[in-house]
Amino acid sequence: MISNQILQNTIDGLHHISKHSLAVIDAEGSILATTFPEVEDYVPAAREFAASPAESQIALGCHFFKVFDDQHLEFIVILQGDDESVFMIGRMASFQIQELMVAYKERFDKDNFIKNLLLDNLLLVDIYNRSKKLHIETNARRVVMVVETAGSEEGDELDRVRSVFSGRSRDFVTAVDERNVVVLKELADDEGYADVERSAEVIIDSFKDRVDKQIRVSYGTIVGELKDASRSYKEAGMALDVGKIFFEDHQVIAYSKLGIGRLIYQLPIPLCKMFIREIFANKSPEDFDEETIVTINKFFENSLNVSETSRQLYIHRNTLVYRLDKLEKATGLDLRVFSDAITFKIALMVVKYMKYMEEQNY
Repeated sequence: MISNQILQNTIDGLHHISKHSLAVIDAEGSILATTFPEVEDYVPAAREFAASPAESQIALGCHFFKVFDDQHLEFIVILQGDDESVFMIGRMASFQIQELMVAYKERFDKDNFIKNLLLDNLLLVDIYNRSKKLHIETNARRVVMVVETAGSEEGDELDRVRSVFSGRSRDFVTAVDERNVVVLKELADDEGYADVERSAEVIIDSFKDRVDKQIRVSYGTIVGELKDASRSYKEAGMALDVGKIFFEDHQVIAYSKLGIGRLIYQLPIPLCKMFIREIFANKSPEDFDEETIVTINKFFENSLNVSETSRQLYIHRNTLVYRLDKLEKATGLDLRVFSDAITFKIALMVVKYMKYMEEQNY
């Protein structure tokens, strides 16, 4: 339904143009918006008018007008004055509010449809029938983006994201929960993932004044049909979760770039524990001292290059070799051997995943 603020802005605009005092109340007599304080004096008359069959009338020196929604009385417009110019202003106000209701109803219907579409709550036949009724193209390239805002006192996250896509009528922005805003973005034939990435950066930039909030944007794969939007949404959701585990320093996470992290995320925890026991026996990577952890990470960063790693760590090559030998004795894995390095890297990621899941359960 139309917000009170929208109604107030509408009658304020008409008041500025016509200089007539206006007010809008609902069918029960509650004042929703007004430009004059004494509107309370006219509420009893408005209630009597609501119960009458008339669509407009003059009483107490005011014009009263009814505004219907599908033959159901929604609002009563009150204008001070009883001449013909007041009648015309009243008709104009009623018409504008009527048009606002139509626009908001269509927006609500589309919003509701998009939510159910993304959540996979619609049958295929319903998707095609409702999209046709709502004038939404079914065969178009689209991608789903999920914006995690973590919420705030302002509560304007949805409006901020909508402002980014305000000039694009074929894009849909909605909220499926308190933390996430979802964008169903339509792409032109010549647009691809680079364009999606740029849109994600623009969204993040719209929150640049929120220095205390971590904004993340994830997106799924591009789909060619509306019915596949739910798949892109699920991919974007997974990208958001996996990104928190393995790409903490990334604000934009693409499903297509999750790599092996996507596979690890789908492993059952008991299987992960069994794998870690086989690799590290009774030890855990968390038991390694800080020097060993730094050495391991830097060695992987430099693609197992001993010379470059020792240079960046400001240590002698033999010192690095000694550390790697020490690690091999402790784990049985030689990081200078590619297969062992892969096993060790996966094991580290599995431990990270297990720790994250443990934190989520508490």
